Amino acid sequence: MTAGTRRVKSVEDSIKDTDHPEHRLKKHLSALDLTVFGVGVIIGTGIFVLTGEVAKTTAGPAVAISFVIAGVVCGLAALCYAEFASTVPVAGSAYTFSYATLGEFVAWIIGWDLVLELALGAATVSVGWSGYLNQLLGDLGIPLPTSIAGEEATVNIPAILIALLMTGVLILGIKLSSRVTSVIVAIKVAIVLLVIVVGVFYVKAANYTPFVPPSEAGESASGWTAPLIQTLFGFTPSTFGVGGILAGAAIVFFAFIGFDIVATAAEETKNPARDMPRGIIGSLAVCTALYVAVSLVVVGMQRYTELSSEAPLADAFRSVGLPFLSGAISVGALAGLTSVVMILLLGQSRVLFAMSRDRLLPPSLAKVHPRYGTPYAITLITGGVVALLAGFVPLSTLAELVNIGTLFAFVLVSLAVIILRRTRPDLPRSFRVPWVPLLPVVSALACFYLMLNLPAETWLRFAVWMLLGVVLYFSYGRRRSRFTTPGDREDAAAANAARRG
Repeated sequence: MTAGTRRVKSVEDSIKDTDHPEHRLKKHLSALDLTVFGVGVIIGTGIFVLTGEVAKTTAGPAVAISFVIAGVVCGLAALCYAEFASTVPVAGSAYTFSYATLGEFVAWIIGWDLVLELALGAATVSVGWSGYLNQLLGDLGIPLPTSIAGEEATVNIPAILIALLMTGVLILGIKLSSRVTSVIVAIKVAIVLLVIVVGVFYVKAANYTPFVPPSEAGESASGWTAPLIQTLFGFTPSTFGVGGILAGAAIVFFAFIGFDIVATAAEETKNPARDMPRGIIGSLAVCTALYVAVSLVVVGMQRYTELSSEAPLADAFRSVGLPFLSGAISVGALAGLTSVVMILLLGQSRVLFAMSRDRLLPPSLAKVHPRYGTPYAITLITGGVVALLAGFVPLSTLAELVNIGTLFAFVLVSLAVIILRRTRPDLPRSFRVPWVPLLPVVSALACFYLMLNLPAETWLRFAVWMLLGVVLYFSYGRRRSRFTTPGDREDAAAANAARRG
């Protein structure tokens, strides 16, 4: 790797960029707003589907412990994000953090990687939203033709519309986006609480026995569909028992993905030093509590061996004579996915905005709307691309790329905390990860282990995507970077010299 690719953008330089009139974002968000954003993107359909599915096939009633373990692993990464977001309150999240520690090339790679998590994730969720909408309309007797709605649609009209609608809300301002998210999150949390409060009256203690079912040998996959850890080491995950609880934690971990997107809104936060840690850690704590409560209710209502794999929560309520609540669950899932689409679009637009401001992408894309204070150009382009993907491209085989892209970002941010502590011990940090370097190292290793549990074919697609990113960096980004632009180059060199001195 050449010296040029290791160019580091100083923290001071990153913060200075936020005051440029052409690129200044409006600061409207509080700790509560950030927590709502976090809950809005973390809680999707996973809480209505994954809880019962993992209980039936992997962990039994002990799925609640799987959620706790996954929450703790996520919490380690969340601590690292909280330190960075409060220390470097700049749009871009892992991209910006990497630029300040690991250099321009790694920053570009992580920015390119985040497209997998955010843009592809938003498209995938939009398709899921379309499916739930059609299911709900079907329950009302007015389903849409399968050619224009649902995962098998030729042209997925509802998926296109939800992506464009949420794009419009984001362009009209972060304050409006926050209000819309608050309403949607209130609806879905109310439905989740309704499920918990009503369901607890139908819990049978006998359904919790055995809480940890006896261990069984898991099914062994082969070829490219096998988890990479099995291909490399011949390790086959077990079901049930302690091994099943750990395997379940690896599965439900992906229900927590999203808290890192809160960090992309650091530049639009009134008091990021105080509010960022509260928003990131607070949203994760709320979601963990809800996941554990729902999982305990669903396995208490219906024996884990009898749970449905497709709609376990709705089926559990039917089994106790409450079928009307399945409609409420569908509404909750629809509301959940609506906020997920919007916040993923928010995160993607802010990452690309930061990259454009650094000239790794065309700088014209970083312009902020004079009235609404949002990066309207890049938001509109992001929303358009997501709408096209959701409307015309089958995404089911690519969904796991969202997971590997997210975990890769977690690994780099965890390691970057250690690096910035050593290279810039002088930086004021309102929030500090305890027990450095131990906790960040444990976080990085835990996330990497989860990456190894993904299929080998996902790793191959990820490698191809990263290779494409490398080609784009050397053909465009590196030659047009702020470090190669007269004026900016001298300022950046002086800042780096000051940092080293």
